[in-house]
Amino acid sequence: MKALYPGTFDPITYGHLDILERAASLFDEVLLTVAVNTRKQSVFSAEERVSLIKESLSDKKWSHNVSVVAFSGLLVEHAREMKVHTLIRGVRQVSDFEYEFRMALMNRKLAPEIDTVFLMPQEQLTFVSATIVREVAYWGGDLSHFVPDHVAEALKKKFKDRAK
Repeated sequence: MKALYPGTFDPITYGHLDILERAASLFDEVLLTVAVNTRKQSVFSAEERVSLIKESLSDKKWSHNVSVVAFSGLLVEHAREMKVHTLIRGVRQVSDFEYEFRMALMNRKLAPEIDTVFLMPQEQLTFVSATIVREVAYWGGDLSHFVPDHVAEALKKKFKDRAK
């Protein structure tokens, strides 16, 4: 069975990787899809995010059944194009669940053949979000507990002239 794990991954965090590892153990194939949302200002381009994710997976033994692509548009249409009937969503806390539950219901209305599976990260990763990581990076903070080293370096380069 194939599953699709969508997100902006701006940047990929240890929380995302934890969810991805769990999904990779549950499904025969996992398609991590980097959402390109032209209405949102991203720190990294879609190409940069795909590259950072692929590098994050390069040393993971569990990533043999994971592929990474970018997409734009409605998620359910992308899932249909990829012939996927299961979406993976990470839920860290109750507020995440409320948002993700509404999205799952909307997706079900648009595409009743597609189900959503919610996965939780390890407890120590429940507070980690890409938004918080970007804020810490902006102000030059230590990112070692939140993202792989190459992602931390890429963030430092992006924000080198901003954090003063």
